[in-house]
Amino acid sequence: MMPVVGAAQELGIPSSAILTISSERMYADSAFGKRVAREIEAQSDVLASENRRIEERLTVEEQDLTRRRPAMEPEAFRTLADAFDTKVQDIRRTQDAKARALVQRSEEERVRFLQAARPILTELMRESGAGVVLERSSVFLSASAIDMTDIAISRLDATLGDGTVPSAD
Repeated sequence: MMPVVGAAQELGIPSSAILTISSERMYADSAFGKRVAREIEAQSDVLASENRRIEERLTVEEQDLTRRRPAMEPEAFRTLADAFDTKVQDIRRTQDAKARALVQRSEEERVRFLQAARPILTELMRESGAGVVLERSSVFLSASAIDMTDIAISRLDATLGDGTVPSAD
């Protein structure tokens, strides 16, 4: 076991039976996590712009309906108002579904990252001679020397990059 521990220390890997890691920081600071965050933010911006355009269009439509109301029969107005309300509810459901899809994609990417990270973290654990890796936020008190988050990020970036799959070209 000593040769493994000695080699681990040379590589900057903590030598301890117990290691800690901040999985949140590992994901957020990795190239993979940063790419996902950029993509989700860009898609959220597109959705927000779309929502603003829809809101502007619906506001104009509502104002037109309100302007026309005095000249309309109550039943005719009620029919148009009900149709407008139905339209607004349908749009809201559609836009909410798009927002939920973004959250779901973010969660799926995080799971994909953690699955890809597992063998790399297992290797780091083996190299350090550790028997367990604990989530840093769950540990009441520890020495920062047993935290392997930075080395994990470095290894993950070197192995996974930003997580995109190169094209077959």
